[in-house]
Amino acid sequence: METNIRLKHRDITGVILNAFYKRVYAKLGYGFLEKVYENAMAHELQKSGLAVIQQQKIEVFYDGKVMGEYFADLVVGNKVIVEIKAVEQLSQRHEAQLLNYLRSTQYEVGLLINFGPNATHCRKAFDNKRKNPTWNH
Repeated sequence: METNIRLKHRDITGVILNAFYKRVYAKLGYGFLEKVYENAMAHELQKSGLAVIQQQKIEVFYDGKVMGEYFADLVVGNKVIVEIKAVEQLSQRHEAQLLNYLRSTQYEVGLLINFGPNATHCRKAFDNKRKNPTWNH
């Protein structure tokens, strides 16, 4: 039976969100640069036994050619992209950024977490079956 894409990797995202809300945000709060939160999240997730890659380079293809690259803040368990923000509030632009990351990679699940005045998150999923698999090049 096929897994519902909206629930895919729920075990990993649960650990990520627990680390975000109950450990890192609870201890550090609001006001640091994103890099501090990225390092703290990577540390907590590794303590939880998850494989974490910071600043994973991801190339974006168009018409079979590399048009650019970006660096995902965290890739967890080789399954979930985590984009970290430290802004007043998340915007549609932030969500669109994460969706574009999912569209241009083999990853299907992403979390956008915000270490703003109020801790918030957004979960995005994009099924590989719906993608143009340009990331296979």
